[in-house]
Parts: sequence; structure tokens; C-alpha cells
Amino acid sequence: MNIAQYLDSTYLKTPSQSGISEEETLQKDKDLAQEAIDNEIFAVMIRPEYVSEIKKYLQERNSNVVVGTVIGFHEGTYSIDEKLAEASKAIQDGADELDFVINYNAYLKGNKEQVKEEFVQCTQLCLTHHKVAKWIIEIAALTDEQIADLTGHISAWAEENFSEKDLSHIFVKSSTGFFETTGGKPNGATFEGIKIMLDHAGKLPVKAAGGVRTPEDAEKMINMGVKRIGTSSALALIKNQSASEEY
Repeated sequence: MNIAQYLDSTYLKTPSQSGISEEETLQKDKDLAQEAIDNEIFAVMIRPEYVSEIKKYLQERNSNVVVGTVIGFHEGTYSIDEKLAEASKAIQDGADELDFVINYNAYLKGNKEQVKEEFVQCTQLCLTHHKVAKWIIEIAALTDEQIADLTGHISAWAEENFSEKDLSHIFVKSSTGFFETTGGKPNGATFEGIKIMLDHAGKLPVKAAGGVRTPEDAEKMINMGVKRIGTSSALALIKNQSASEEY
């Protein structure tokens, strides 16, 4: 199995989080892009402020590697207007795919109409510009029942508001990789959580992010039905090695 074409090679730490400069962070993103070119990895997933430079880097090399970024990251509590503004800037800068952190805190408080409105408006913005929208539900913050319910709602909202041909461009994604869990609970994709998402996503594709640490895990996820995998250890997975990074 060629798992490279399923991978979103990911680096989402800010300079302050990693203890390096902005210039060093940009170089890390360029290295990630070159790694993707050299190994036919599908996409690079980077923070919004670096999209313009990485898009330029890839275009200069006539590469088809997709540029993805994150919106409302990582808490998801940005207002709808803030998410729309951040997404519009990312699209302007050349992002091909936008991974939104859904406002799962609003969902947990019962404000489903607010969550629906954000989903519809932000997804519409992406589709209007022929971009892919992925919705991170942060499964580590949810119970199994909530994973099923929120995934099912996103699927229903998508079918109610967008055409059949658009559905393949609207993903449900598991995790940010930044949610702090307790008691050793995983904060990324698990086989159990992904199965629940797949069972309730309807016609929407599912992205597993975080926690996929071996080629065998990646192949199992793909065989389960996952269409994309977000990982900070893409090269290790391709080279049949275990991931050294947590995400």
C-alpha cells in the first residue's frame, strides 16, 4: 500500500511552543515541503502565517503537493466572523485545504445552532473558492456518544446545505493533537474513535489525526475507510518505521 498519498505531513507548533525563531519555523516548513516533494506525500499541513511562503516554495518547484492549514486552532472557540476572516486570508495566501476546529465547547453546552451556523458559513466559503474544508471535532474531549452525535450532525448539515458533488470535499477530522488529556488518555485518533466517526459520517470522508505511529496502524486506518491521515512523522511511516513524534 502506498500510504504517502493518504498523508498530511504536519507541523503546527508556534515558535514559542517549540522554542525556535520564526525564521527557523519557516525553514522547518520548507523542509517539510521538500520532504513531501521528494516522497510524493499528498499534503503539508502548516500554520496560516506560513502558507504564503510555502505555497510559493512549492510553485517554484512545480510541485502538486497540497497546502493545508488550520483555522480557529487549537481551541475552536473563535467566533464565526473570526474563523471566516482567518479562512479568507488563508485562501488568499494560497491554502488548498482548511482544517477548522469546530466549536466543540459550544456543542457541549448545547448550542448546536451556533455550531451549525459556523459549519455552514465556513464550509460555503471554502467550496465557493474550490477548497477542501475539514472539521476537527476533538474526539478526546468527547464521549463515544458525543463523537457519534456530532459526526452525525455534521454529516446531516452537509447533506442539507450542499450538493452531492461537494460532499467529498467536506471532511470530519478527529483531533488537533494539542488537547490536554488526563490519566494517560490518548489525545489523537484511536481505532475505536475512528470507527464511530466512520459509522456516522455518512457520505463525508474521515481524516484520522494524531496517534497513528506505525505503518501498520496507518494501513489499518486506511483499510477501515479513512481517506487521510494527519501526522508529524510522515517520513517515518513511509520508510516503515515507528513514529518518534506524538502526533
